[in-house]
Amino acid sequence: MLLPYFCSMQNKNTFEFEFVALMASLMAIVALSIDALLPALPEIGYHLGVTNPNHNQLLITMIFLGIGVGQLIFGPLSDSFGRKPIVFIGFAVFIIASIICVTTKSFEMMIFGRILQGIGLASPRTLCIAIIRDIYSGDYMAKIVSIVVMVFILVPVIAPTLGQFLMNYFDWESIFYVNLVYGTIIMFWFWKRQKESLPKEKRIPLTSHLFVDGMKEFLKYKDAIGFTLISGFITGSFMVYLSTSQQIFEQQYNLAEMFPYIFASLAISIGLATYLNSVLVVKYGMMRMAYYSTIAYCAVSILYVILFWSGNNPSIFVLISFFAMQFFAVGFLFGNLRALAMQPLGHIAGIGAAINGFASTVLAVPVANYIGGFVKESVLPLFIGFSIFGSLSLIVFLILKRKPKRVIV
Repeated sequence: MLLPYFCSMQNKNTFEFEFVALMASLMAIVALSIDALLPALPEIGYHLGVTNPNHNQLLITMIFLGIGVGQLIFGPLSDSFGRKPIVFIGFAVFIIASIICVTTKSFEMMIFGRILQGIGLASPRTLCIAIIRDIYSGDYMAKIVSIVVMVFILVPVIAPTLGQFLMNYFDWESIFYVNLVYGTIIMFWFWKRQKESLPKEKRIPLTSHLFVDGMKEFLKYKDAIGFTLISGFITGSFMVYLSTSQQIFEQQYNLAEMFPYIFASLAISIGLATYLNSVLVVKYGMMRMAYYSTIAYCAVSILYVILFWSGNNPSIFVLISFFAMQFFAVGFLFGNLRALAMQPLGHIAGIGAAINGFASTVLAVPVANYIGGFVKESVLPLFIGFSIFGSLSLIVFLILKRKPKRVIV
């Protein structure tokens, strides 16, 4: 049997800078491992004998697959053994995976290494959300999650530029080494300064049916299911952009030298929206903020499809404007959707974060791989994907808004 909801949970409504900075740094390890590699994709593909440029996208999408799988392992374990030791185990897996990536001569083994990296990174990514849920709840939890996600999103402002810098002066392997050094520093900080947020008396005994019980508990909450679906739709369509951005700007627009700066400017759009969400969410509520942002996400993508249905790419300035508007809406969604899904799951925060992350990733990876295969000579398929999955998200939102609300103590 699962333990009841933590009646002694702190449910803080105070902002602690070091805690937020540490949680954001844990998330940043994930973002840095993904985005710093973007400028290196063509060179890695050449080094490993890849003939189809589209296959290079797998180096991005497969790490998300690993993250999805890893969450199912580390989330439930953290509910039984505490958050801190499981974070360290995940980082150990990340170290092993990084060594595989820098020593292999096989593209298939590189893909395996990236999946294993994702499995290891699933630990800090998932458990920082579980730790936040251990301490906060409600709209204030959404505020903290928004700030953490803002840093996670703003890492792409510097990550591709950092990756390009390392390639200019060293080689693509150096990107993996820098990620390891950064991760080691954050792990030391986490070990020294972060207290265990899940005391022993609140842990769930490890049993063979722990995950099954957790899944049954998760499925009791329609909000958790619905907002997990929306997270998968939005993350999947956004993942298409992540995996194809280098191909779009460098090949379709011949802007290889400008790619890191364009990528960074669009990340700023998401970061600005996420910051505004952290300021406004306590006043207006995470449900309302996420709902209207979903409407905006749909409207922008559908407008692009209508205007450029011919498939001819617009000027780079028009494209960047549409991306900026699209991602501004995304900035209001990431933190709120995660908080909305986690709100009823405080008593199983580790398992809940794992199932939420896994389900949304399992939805996102095939969406990204499928749509990404069409992004060859035009950006139109990308916005068609945005439109379809944005509309599905809005439908789920409307269904959730119609049902009676369940009061969470």
